[in-house]
Amino acid sequence: MRNLDDYPFEIRPLTEEEGGGFLISYPDFNVCISDGETIEEAISNGRDALQGTINALEESGHSIPAPNSGGAASGKFVTRLPRSLHAALSARARMEGVSLNMLVLSFIAEGIGRMKRHAP
Repeated sequence: MRNLDDYPFEIRPLTEEEGGGFLISYPDFNVCISDGETIEEAISNGRDALQGTINALEESGHSIPAPNSGGAASGKFVTRLPRSLHAALSARARMEGVSLNMLVLSFIAEGIGRMKRHAP
């Protein structure tokens, strides 16, 4: 039995034009996506979709990718945030007219730059 928790996933907010909510995808499976109104719902629906994808691959005799089968770092990672922090970051991104990903990336880059300047 496979542990679904071993498979990494990515979540992104859906735009109003896309219907709102959140989209979840699994990098190890290029055809496995789902969505939900909340992050928690997207994760729950995503687990159902992942199990369905694995079942369909097994039934058709196809191999099942191993977790993290992409090999080298993809340049992507997923993190959970407290809702209040997510809301604050989202509001700041809207205020600055950038995506949430771009805002967080700029904060990370700025922090790493500071670390390098103060390193011995």
